[in-house]
Parts: sequence; C-alpha cells; structure tokens
Amino acid sequence: MHRLRDLRAELLMVFGVTLFAVMGVSSIAPALPKVVEAFGLEEAEVGLLITAFTLPGVLLTPFAGVVADRLGRKRVLVPSLLLFGLAGGLCAFTRRLDVLLALRVVQGTGAAALGSLSTTLIGDLWEGPARARAMGLNASVLSLGTAVYPLVGGGLAVVGWNWPFLLPWLALPFGVIVARRLESPQPDGQGDLRDYLKGAWRGLQDARVLGVFASGTLIFIILYGSYLTYFTLLLGRVFEAPPHVIGAMMFIMSITTAAASSQLGALARRFAKPTLVKAGFLAYTVSLAVVPLVREMWLLVVPVLVFGTGHGVIVPSLQTILAELTPLEHRAIFMSLNGTMLRVGQTLGPVVMGLVFASAGYRGVFWTGSLAGVTGLLIAAATLGAGPQVCRTV
Repeated sequence: MHRLRDLRAELLMVFGVTLFAVMGVSSIAPALPKVVEAFGLEEAEVGLLITAFTLPGVLLTPFAGVVADRLGRKRVLVPSLLLFGLAGGLCAFTRRLDVLLALRVVQGTGAAALGSLSTTLIGDLWEGPARARAMGLNASVLSLGTAVYPLVGGGLAVVGWNWPFLLPWLALPFGVIVARRLESPQPDGQGDLRDYLKGAWRGLQDARVLGVFASGTLIFIILYGSYLTYFTLLLGRVFEAPPHVIGAMMFIMSITTAAASSQLGALARRFAKPTLVKAGFLAYTVSLAVVPLVREMWLLVVPVLVFGTGHGVIVPSLQTILAELTPLEHRAIFMSLNGTMLRVGQTLGPVVMGLVFASAGYRGVFWTGSLAGVTGLLIAAATLGAGPQVCRTV
C-alpha cells in the first residue's frame, strides 16, 4: 500500500468523484423556486425532482457494488460519471416536466455508485494511517462541496432556472480523465457468482459490520431528522431567523465538519477508531440535548460547533473501519450496502422526527435525537470493540 503523496493524482480523482456524488441535489436546491415558476408546479410537486434523483440510489447501489467487485471499479465508475454528466446537463434544455423527471432518474442512476465507489477506492489504495487520513480528507471535501454548491447553484439560478443543471457536464471530461489515469487494484472477480454472494453473506453476519451499518443509519436519522429538518425550522419559526442567518448556521456546521474530518489521520494515530465513533455519538448526544435549553439564538452556535465536530469525526471513522473489515474482493458491495443504509437513515429521519414533533414538539425532537446518540454509543461499544481483523467471507 502507499502513502498519500505517492498517489496524489488518484487521491484528487477520488475527491472529484465525491464532489460529483453530492452535486445532484445541493447544486440545484437554490433553483427549485424558479423551477416551480417555470413549470407552473405546486410547491409540493417540486420534491419529485429530488426523489427522482435519489430513488435509483436506494435501489441500484448494492447492484453497482456487486458489479464493481466482479468487473472492477473503473468499469462501473466511468460509465456512471458519463451517465450522470450527460443526463444531468440535458435537464437544462427541456421544458417538459415528464422529460425533466425522466432525465433526473437517469442522472440518479449514474450517481448511484459514486459515493460508495469513492470510499471503496480509498480502501483499495491505502491502508493504516494513510487510509484514515484519506477517508478524513474525503469527508472534508464532501462537506465543503455541500457548503459551496448551494452558493454556486444560487448564483447560476440568478441567470436562469436551468443554469445550475449545466454543472453535471463537468463530469464528462472528468470521466475521460478517470478512464485514462486512474490505477487501482483489481479484485479477483473470476470466481463463481454464488461463491461471491455466499462470501458476502458470511461477512454480513460479522457483528462489527452490522454495527457499522446500524451506526450509519442512526447517524443519518439524527442528521436529517433532528438537525437538517427541525433545527432549521426552530431557527426560522421560534427564533424568527431570516434565511441568510439560517444559511450561515448551516455553513458553520459544514465548515466545522470539514475541519474535523481533515484531522482524522492525526486523531486515528492517537485514538482507536471505535473510540472516535463513540466520541462522535457523544457529541450528538450533548449538542442535541442542549438545543431546547438555549434562549438566545447566537448561543446556538455552540451546539452547532459540537455537532459539526462530532459529525466530522464519526462518518469517516466508520468508513475506515468498514474498509479495514472488508477484503478487496468484497469491499465494493459492503461500501455500497453501507451507502444504502445511510439513504435509509436519510429517509426515516424526517418521518420519525415528524411523528415525534406532532406529539412532543421541538423539545421532544431534540431529546429524541439525543437519545438516538446514546443508542449509537451503546451500539458502537457493543459491536466495534473487537480488533481490526478482516471479516470472514470464505
């Protein structure tokens, strides 16, 4: 395996894949009000643009992982980038809603494998401290992308609703670069498919793998339920914060997350990665428990900083643990399944917290999120404490 500086070009390409993985939603979000006007939609209908893009990821990500393990990473990654870029850019030229939704489905199909393949490649190319550092830097790039894309998309949307949809065309030349330049270890995909699937099933019975999946699902229930949905509502409706203040608070969280993720390599040299996961859940627990007690809006910056720090540490730590647990020939399917579990958390979070809010209000939402943090801490303590040995798939 290699040091980061030995494969600088490969690391930059991984970062590029990650940036395209988060482009499809965050870059067009500021343009959605103009899409409503241009197509004469009801506000409730505009969510179809997001669902059309994300649904293929839920359904196809595990399949993409199997193909990447069997045929190689580039044979999935390059077509995915080209499909994402071509369909995404064509969205800018249609004036029919049905065509726009169909193109978003195709674009989402291309995007389905991107996030999991970026972490799979990191697991393939590096190990030990270099792998942890690469995972942390990749998570930092992801956070920066989610912070910057809305600014870029908002600026382009000033020109026209369709301008942010042109950004995916950048994936076309990038896909060509990846096809020509990316070098990664090739898994042995020549064996019987049934043996491969049996090996994957054995690995799924490892308590540590299940602990990673359960932890990841909880993280995104907390993030998308308590934080991204109801924290923003709390700012707007209780504290009467204007949109730019809410955006600034979100930006603070993203930048804090990026800063914390960038330090994972140094942290992993001092602390075991399961310890970092538990620290992340503790940060969720404390920050969300404090939110209902705050009476001055500016003081909410403190729990936001704690939440962002915990999130920046916990996500790449879990990704690194999973990469360490999985052998090369099964790594893509496990990373893809992990990505699917994260999407399950994204879907469940707003629904679960919506039910809590209906009966217990904001206080109930944040304290339920805090309790979820405690649950995650207990899951991590019970399942991730064993050593880093690769899980048995044969």
